[in-house]
Amino acid sequence: MEANETSVPMKIVVAVLFLFLLAPVILVVPISFSGEQILSFPPESWSLRWYAALADNPKMISAFWTSLMLGAIVTLISLAVAIPAAYVIVRMRTMGSTFLYNLFTAPLLLPTIVLGLAILIVFASIGFLGTFTGLVIGHLVITLPYALRVLATTLGNLNLSCEEAASTLGGRPLTVFRRVTLPMMAPGIVAATALCFLVSFDEVVITLFLTGPRLTTLPVELFHHVESRADPLVASVSVLLILLTLAVVMIVDRTVGLSKTFVK
Repeated sequence: MEANETSVPMKIVVAVLFLFLLAPVILVVPISFSGEQILSFPPESWSLRWYAALADNPKMISAFWTSLMLGAIVTLISLAVAIPAAYVIVRMRTMGSTFLYNLFTAPLLLPTIVLGLAILIVFASIGFLGTFTGLVIGHLVITLPYALRVLATTLGNLNLSCEEAASTLGGRPLTVFRRVTLPMMAPGIVAATALCFLVSFDEVVITLFLTGPRLTTLPVELFHHVESRADPLVASVSVLLILLTLAVVMIVDRTVGLSKTFVK
């Protein structure tokens, strides 16, 4: 009885903390349906005008498609590099494995503003500023470490006996990797895919250094919009971004399951 009585207040405290953390996200939803000219809560009138305004805003639409395309390309390249790199680091364990792992994950140790300034200095000398190629490379610097960490952890937790059995039965290394190792790595690959896409799609600090007047992403466009005006259009975009994030989480859950993907 005492244990149950103690757990009830703890559950209440946890629930209050969750509400506190989710309050900004929850408040965005009613604000997005406001009929007012400025951000205010609670709204005095209700309307879909800001969703209609978003649909008629070419800058926001163009920035959204740029972010979507950028996130997809960066994710694919990150996986293409991180999967073989993780295999070399975890399975082969050569003399340079530790160095390779530290090299790929080093950007995570730097403040984003410092990393963005360093990328700006390098890209300014080679003409990559304000280009889509520059954005892809800049985002790879921050997504690749996440992909490598997730995949290296996944590969390190796999049972070697399945791969050894396949090799013993005559399977070539490439065949074993393709037909045994990769399927077992599926939860980690799905997790790395979701993480890389969301990190790239949401990145704003480094992107601010690399975009130009003709090329921008949705987070940067939102940043510039908030600088010049404070209307509920930002809230409507935020709600759509929340739905996009939930859609990614639901896809991960439906494919391999969140518990298998993120919990070890």
